[in-house]
Amino acid sequence: MKLHLGCGKKYIKGFKHVDLLDYSHIDYKVSVDNLSFAKDNSVELIYASHVLEHFGRDEYEKVLDEWYRVLKIDGILRIAVPDFKSIVNYYNKTADMESLLGLVVGGQKFGEYDYHKMIFDEKFLKNKLKDVGFKSISKYEWRDVSHANVDDFSQAYLPHMDKKNGMLMSLNMEATK
Repeated sequence: MKLHLGCGKKYIKGFKHVDLLDYSHIDYKVSVDNLSFAKDNSVELIYASHVLEHFGRDEYEKVLDEWYRVLKIDGILRIAVPDFKSIVNYYNKTADMESLLGLVVGGQKFGEYDYHKMIFDEKFLKNKLKDVGFKSISKYEWRDVSHANVDDFSQAYLPHMDKKNGMLMSLNMEATK
């Protein structure tokens, strides 16, 4: 089984879709921190794009623990979060606060779930993934994954949609159980 956590409107063929929002393709309408529908060691791949930052500093590690629980041995966690280092670099370069608000505080358009409560950079996230038990942790290139055709926040660039010359604002990491 492959899980697409916090998928919202995005559909990826071959994945089970998990979200609290009510769309027709949602297989499990639950919070991504409670995957009780999945047995221990039963999931081969988890894809979670821009969802972990919606959990607070005292919550996100429990979320990672739950994801680790359901992954098979050698299962893959593919995660994308706003890249705080890129955000800071972009701000220092442009002083364009308006373009960065959604990355820092969330869209704040869809009720209580559309707020960001946590920030990550590569070193911090890598260390937290190690603490949970993940191994082989590295960045991944969104263009090289099977779901690269799904335009989600793992492909967030500034200036907006400038994937050729812009700065990638998403930290895309992959880890193995």
